[in-house]
Amino acid sequence: MTTRQDHLKQAQTTLQAGQYAAALELAQAVLDGAPDDGEALYLAAVAARYCKDTDKAQDYLAALHSAMPEYGRAWQEQGHLAIARSDAQGALSAFTRAVRYNPALTASWRELARLQGAAGNHAEAGTATAQHQRLAALPQELIAVTNHLAEGRLARAEEICRHFLRRNPARDKHHVEAMRLLAKIGIEFGVLDDAEFLLESAVSFAPDDVQLRLDYIDALRRRQKSAEALAQAELLIERDPENPLFQSRLAIECIQMGDYERGLALFGTVLKKLPNDPASLTSRGHALKTKGDRAEAEASYRAAIAAKPDHGDAWYALANLKTYRFSGAEIDQMQHLAARSEIPFMDRVHVNFALAKALEDEGDYEASFRHYDQGNAMKRAQTRYSADAMTRELARQEQFCTPELFEKHAGQGHAAPDPIFILGLPRAGSTLLEQILASHSQIDGTLELPNILALAHRLRGRKAGHPRYPQILHDLTGEQLAKFGEQFIQDTSIHRAGAPFFIDKMPNNFRHIGLIHLILPHAKIIDARRAPMDCCFSGFKQLFAEGQEFTYGLTEIGRYYADYVQLMEHWDRVLPGKVLRVAHEDVLDDLEGQTRRMLDFLGLPFEQQCLDFHTTPRAVRTASSEQVRQPINRKGQDAWKPFEPWLDELKAALGEAG
Repeated sequence: MTTRQDHLKQAQTTLQAGQYAAALELAQAVLDGAPDDGEALYLAAVAARYCKDTDKAQDYLAALHSAMPEYGRAWQEQGHLAIARSDAQGALSAFTRAVRYNPALTASWRELARLQGAAGNHAEAGTATAQHQRLAALPQELIAVTNHLAEGRLARAEEICRHFLRRNPARDKHHVEAMRLLAKIGIEFGVLDDAEFLLESAVSFAPDDVQLRLDYIDALRRRQKSAEALAQAELLIERDPENPLFQSRLAIECIQMGDYERGLALFGTVLKKLPNDPASLTSRGHALKTKGDRAEAEASYRAAIAAKPDHGDAWYALANLKTYRFSGAEIDQMQHLAARSEIPFMDRVHVNFALAKALEDEGDYEASFRHYDQGNAMKRAQTRYSADAMTRELARQEQFCTPELFEKHAGQGHAAPDPIFILGLPRAGSTLLEQILASHSQIDGTLELPNILALAHRLRGRKAGHPRYPQILHDLTGEQLAKFGEQFIQDTSIHRAGAPFFIDKMPNNFRHIGLIHLILPHAKIIDARRAPMDCCFSGFKQLFAEGQEFTYGLTEIGRYYADYVQLMEHWDRVLPGKVLRVAHEDVLDDLEGQTRRMLDFLGLPFEQQCLDFHTTPRAVRTASSEQVRQPINRKGQDAWKPFEPWLDELKAALGEAG
């Protein structure tokens, strides 16, 4: 056991024994060598409070909030400290934040019930009491699972949860809760098919459990099963047609299915009941943006900010329009918000990215880069992404996807010619290529479909550190490959509008070209390539919703680009002619020539509408939605150059690929 572990264990034991000064001394010994050690800061804060040194306790907590802004126990301790200082309002705020980050904190729910009751907020007090009673009735193992899940210890949470499920019979109410928790763990791990199955089973055992059904809808949406998610949302509405939460959830699912009229009408109904609800206003804005109603989307985002000035999602949504210019007053407001460490973590992340975009538009590149860097650093601290691990993963594709593999399976797979895969890196111009091709009468544009990634994940197996994929491709039969291809066509049909061909624009599919070729040998593949500095820095500036963790650091994104180029060279060697490479810069230089080149590759006749892509009335869900509704332009070209003084790290990571 290390000295740190010894000190922390002794500090905890000493604290439990009531020897508060000694516990504080032991925790401080750890902090002398590691000032940001979260566990030591927490123990020191508790010990200092019991020593009645509330100022020192607050200093420890301030450092802990800075290092771990979403650590629920730290906010619970902040609540206890506020009570010690006779600050009821501060305690109420802290305990509220504690249960937002960790819903298993029984002491926080108990104190919230007491404080809300004392303030005369009887409905809120009743809710807190119900949550406290629910936790009190749960087995300790499931409370532990919830704690570990909230604090990011996923492997330990899964271990306890699976052990509990083995020991308890199905259909027991606690068994159902364990299934729900295991599904949430699965979602965190990205094992979405298992999460869906667990929740589907749990809902069949407990059909009246609203939280289960909400979680099930979330899992279905993540798997792009829009029709199934919509059906589940409809069941909630049948249960309580006037419930604004259910109406909002149904609105989201309608919009996912392309029914903007009904979705926006439902948001309108919700906002009549809750006119200043920032989440509904922001979601409504997202729908309007996707639909192409730019002015109305902008107004909805601004209304969300007026209702809740620190609602970071709405600030970033305005910036993510790409063409919105912030006023001086709005920039001042965001600068004030970015400096406030007490606002929720993701709100600060969103504000940093939005402020960076605003300052870039103003020409203040040094300050702009500082906020891009800060926002990315905050996100990077949350992830488990490893550039070394990604390099190894992509190298395995080169190791096992050999000419011999493709010769062995020649003539196998599913014969459908329908799919067109546009892949590469995000922010490489793939949305523009999709918009050009989806303007053709014989091609449907769809979404960034997760099906290939999900199949690769399933083939990888469950044994941590020992993935079976892609080596397992050598062991698959022709029948299995054809079945996988057929399943892809069936599962993606919900997103099509009847054209003979359709586009899957998931960028990360470049990692799995070998798998795509084996299951769909007649599919067409287009590699959207953009100049490395433009592509990488554009990715660094973009706050992605999920799935692109390599963008949160200059070194990480530079290495990813270099690895991508190397893997694409491998695919060119082992599958010559399979991939058409389209450089973004070539499209800017010769739109018609590159459009004809793509259509020739696809075996389709030229149509003028492809050149008039910006007039095509279709929903676009990516960050480039506003840009592809404009004629071709060079606004994004060389956008990295004003930031060059701060990009040495990126250049070094790109190496020869740059």
